[in-house]
Amino acid sequence: MPKTFVTATRSPLTPLMDRFVPRDDTFPVKASAAWQSTFPSLRAQRGNPLSRHGERSVAIHLYRHGERSVAIEDTASTAHLHKDIDMNIQGQAALVTGGGSGLGEATARELARLGAKVAVLDLNMDNAERVAKDIGGLAVHCNVSDPDSMATAIETAAAAHGPARILMQIAGIGTAKRVVGKDGNAAPLEEFAKVINVNLIGTYNAARLFAAACAKLDPMDDNARGVMVFTASVAAFDGQVGQQAYSASKAGVVGMTLPMARDLAQHGIRVCTIAPGLFKTPLLASLPEPVQQSLAASIPFPARLGKPSEFAELACHIVHNDHLNGEVIRLDGALRMAPR
Repeated sequence: MPKTFVTATRSPLTPLMDRFVPRDDTFPVKASAAWQSTFPSLRAQRGNPLSRHGERSVAIHLYRHGERSVAIEDTASTAHLHKDIDMNIQGQAALVTGGGSGLGEATARELARLGAKVAVLDLNMDNAERVAKDIGGLAVHCNVSDPDSMATAIETAAAAHGPARILMQIAGIGTAKRVVGKDGNAAPLEEFAKVINVNLIGTYNAARLFAAACAKLDPMDDNARGVMVFTASVAAFDGQVGQQAYSASKAGVVGMTLPMARDLAQHGIRVCTIAPGLFKTPLLASLPEPVQQSLAASIPFPARLGKPSEFAELACHIVHNDHLNGEVIRLDGALRMAPR
C-alpha cells in the first residue's frame, strides 16, 4: 500500500497538531473527538481513523522521524485522494466564448486535450468550426452581449454535450480613443458603450445564464457544481492613454469577480478572473517583428510575449484547484504598463 510522508515542521498548524496529536510514535486508532470537530470533513470510519466523504479509508499515523511526519495510506493510492478533492475536467462539458481564435482557441484546445467536451462559442463561425473540427468539439454561433443568443448557445451546447459545469468567458473587443481627439472633438460615446457592452455586460450576461443552469445540477464533491473563469487585462490596473473604454470594461470584470464568487458560493459555483498582459495572439503576431520585440522588451521576465498556451494552462488549473475562488490573477511576467 503506498505511503506519502509529509514532514510537519513549525508552521501555523503546529500548535494545532501539538494540541490534538500525542507525541508518541503512532497516532491512536480512533481519531480524537477534538480532531474531528476541528476538521469536520474528516470522518471516523470503522477500523480506520479518518476518511474523506466516507469514500476511501485513510489511515493516518504520526512518526517521530527527525521532525514529526505524517504518513497517509490510501487503499486505492494517494493519487485518488487528490482526485477526490479537485474538480476533474475529464468528461465535463465546457463552454468557451471567443473560442475561435487567440486565447479562447488555446483554452478550447487545452480543455479538449484534458478530456472535456468543448463547445466553441464565437461570432465568427468559420473560426469556431475550424477549432471545433480540430478538437472534436461543437461550434456554436454566439454573441455574449445578446441575451437570446447566449441563452440559445448554452441550450445548443447542452443538447449535444449535456449541461456544462465549466465556463471560460474569453470573448471581448478592444479600442483606443482619446477623450479629446486631435480635431478637438469629444470621443464618440457609442464607441465607449460598445466596448462596455461586449466586455463587461457580455461577461455578466454569460455568467448569469451559465450560473442559473449550473445551479440546477447535482452537486459533486464538496458540494461543487461548476466554475467560471473570466478574462480581464492588465489594462484594468495599468490603463494606457486612449484605453478608457477598454480599461473601464476590464476593471468592471475585476470588480465583480469577488462579489459574484460570494453570491454563487451557496450554489457551489466558483468564479475567478485572469488578467493577461501582452500575449502573442493573432493580432499581436500580425505586427512587424521589430514592434513585437519592442513590446516583449517591456516585460521584465521572461522578456517575451506570453504564449496563449500559458493562459490556457492557468485557466484549466483554476478548474482543477477547488480552493481558487474570488481571485484575480495577473499573468504578465511582472509587466506594469507605461502611460503610452
